[in-house]
Amino acid sequence: MEIDTQSRKEAEIVRRQLDAYNARDIETFMSCWAENAEIFAWPATLLASGAADIRARHVERFKEPDLFAKLISRVAVGGLVVDREVVTRNVPEGSGTLDVIGIYELEEGRIRRAWFKQGALVSGS
Repeated sequence: MEIDTQSRKEAEIVRRQLDAYNARDIETFMSCWAENAEIFAWPATLLASGAADIRARHVERFKEPDLFAKLISRVAVGGLVVDREVVTRNVPEGSGTLDVIGIYELEEGRIRRAWFKQGALVSGS
Protein backbone atom coordinates (compact mmCIF):
# COMPACT_ATOMS: atom_id res chain seq x y z
CA MET A 1 0.00 0.00 0.00
CA GLU A 2 1.34 3.45 -0.95
CA ILE A 3 1.41 6.37 1.41
CA ASP A 4 -0.15 9.62 0.23
CA THR A 5 1.99 12.27 -1.46
CA GLN A 6 1.86 14.70 1.49
CA SER A 7 2.98 12.05 3.98
CA ARG A 8 5.78 11.06 1.60
CA LYS A 9 6.96 14.71 1.47
CA GLU A 10 6.84 14.98 5.26
CA ALA A 11 8.83 11.77 5.67
CA GLU A 12 11.41 13.18 3.23
CA ILE A 13 11.84 16.32 5.37
CA VAL A 14 12.45 14.20 8.48
CA ARG A 15 14.87 12.00 6.52
CA ARG A 16 16.78 15.09 5.40
CA GLN A 17 17.08 16.38 8.97
CA LEU A 18 18.24 12.97 10.24
CA ASP A 19 20.85 12.75 7.48
CA ALA A 20 22.05 16.27 8.38
CA TYR A 21 22.14 15.28 12.07
CA ASN A 22 24.39 12.33 11.25
CA ALA A 23 26.57 14.51 9.00
CA ARG A 24 26.69 17.23 11.70
CA ASP A 25 25.56 19.68 9.01
CA ILE A 26 23.92 22.41 11.10
CA GLU A 27 22.75 24.49 8.12
CA THR A 28 20.90 21.66 6.39
CA PHE A 29 19.62 20.43 9.75
CA MET A 30 18.18 23.85 10.62
CA SER A 31 16.60 24.26 7.17
CA CYS A 32 14.18 21.47 8.18
CA TRP A 33 12.93 23.28 11.29
CA ALA A 34 10.39 26.13 11.51
CA GLU A 35 11.56 29.41 13.07
CA ASN A 36 9.11 28.88 15.96
CA ALA A 37 9.77 25.15 16.36
CA GLU A 38 9.77 23.47 19.76
CA ILE A 39 11.48 20.32 21.01
CA PHE A 40 10.13 18.37 23.98
CA ALA A 41 11.20 15.41 26.06
CA TRP A 42 8.13 13.15 26.09
CA PRO A 43 5.49 14.04 27.05
CA ALA A 44 5.75 17.79 27.72
CA THR A 45 9.14 18.94 29.04
CA LEU A 46 10.24 21.82 26.80
CA LEU A 47 13.90 21.39 25.79
CA ALA A 48 14.25 24.08 23.11
CA SER A 49 12.01 26.83 21.78
CA GLY A 50 12.71 28.62 18.53
CA ALA A 51 15.35 28.15 15.86
CA ALA A 52 18.11 29.86 17.87
CA ASP A 53 17.65 27.48 20.83
CA ILE A 54 17.49 24.45 18.56
CA ARG A 55 20.63 25.55 16.72
CA ALA A 56 22.58 26.15 19.96
CA ARG A 57 21.51 22.77 21.37
CA HIS A 58 22.61 20.92 18.24
CA VAL A 59 25.87 22.81 17.69
CA GLU A 60 26.90 21.41 21.10
CA ARG A 61 25.53 17.93 20.38
CA PHE A 62 27.34 17.79 17.04
CA LYS A 63 30.65 18.02 18.95
CA GLU A 64 30.13 14.47 20.29
CA PRO A 65 32.67 12.25 18.52
CA ASP A 66 30.46 9.14 18.27
CA LEU A 67 27.12 10.82 17.59
CA PHE A 68 25.00 8.80 15.17
CA ALA A 69 21.30 7.99 14.85
CA LYS A 70 20.46 4.73 13.10
CA LEU A 71 16.93 4.68 11.72
CA ILE A 72 15.05 1.48 12.58
CA SER A 73 11.62 2.43 11.21
CA ARG A 74 9.59 5.42 10.05
CA VAL A 75 5.84 5.98 9.74
CA ALA A 76 4.25 9.11 8.26
CA VAL A 77 0.55 9.93 8.54
CA GLY A 78 -1.35 13.22 8.38
CA GLY A 79 1.31 15.73 9.43
CA LEU A 80 3.10 13.40 11.85
CA VAL A 81 6.25 11.38 11.24
CA VAL A 82 7.31 8.83 13.86
CA ASP A 83 10.83 7.42 13.88
CA ARG A 84 12.35 4.65 15.92
CA GLU A 85 16.09 5.10 16.16
CA VAL A 86 19.09 3.73 17.98
CA VAL A 87 21.27 6.72 18.86
CA THR A 88 24.93 6.58 19.84
CA ARG A 89 25.85 9.35 22.28
CA ASN A 90 28.74 10.59 24.42
CA VAL A 91 27.20 11.99 27.61
CA PRO A 92 28.60 12.77 31.08
CA GLU A 93 27.35 9.36 32.30
CA GLY A 94 29.40 7.64 29.59
CA SER A 95 29.13 6.50 26.00
CA GLY A 96 26.65 4.10 24.55
CA THR A 97 23.37 3.75 22.72
CA LEU A 98 19.79 4.73 23.46
CA ASP A 99 16.53 3.55 21.97
CA VAL A 100 14.68 6.68 20.87
CA ILE A 101 11.23 7.39 19.50
CA GLY A 102 10.98 10.73 17.72
CA ILE A 103 7.57 12.19 16.90
CA TYR A 104 7.71 15.08 14.44
CA GLU A 105 4.79 17.39 13.71
CA LEU A 106 5.15 19.20 10.40
CA GLU A 107 3.53 22.42 9.22
CA GLU A 108 4.13 24.15 5.90
CA GLY A 109 7.00 21.87 4.95
CA ARG A 110 9.01 22.19 8.16
CA ILE A 111 9.20 20.53 11.56
CA ARG A 112 7.11 22.62 13.98
CA ARG A 113 7.22 20.40 17.07
CA ALA A 114 9.13 17.28 18.04
CA TRP A 115 8.87 14.98 21.02
CA PHE A 116 11.56 12.49 21.99
CA LYS A 117 11.14 9.49 24.27
CA GLN A 118 14.37 7.72 25.05
CA GLY A 119 15.34 4.56 26.83
CA ALA A 120 18.24 4.07 29.22
CA LEU A 121 21.79 4.47 28.01
CA VAL A 122 23.32 1.07 27.22
CA SER A 123 27.05 1.28 27.84
CA GLY A 124 29.27 0.90 24.81
CA SER A 125 32.19 -0.51 26.76
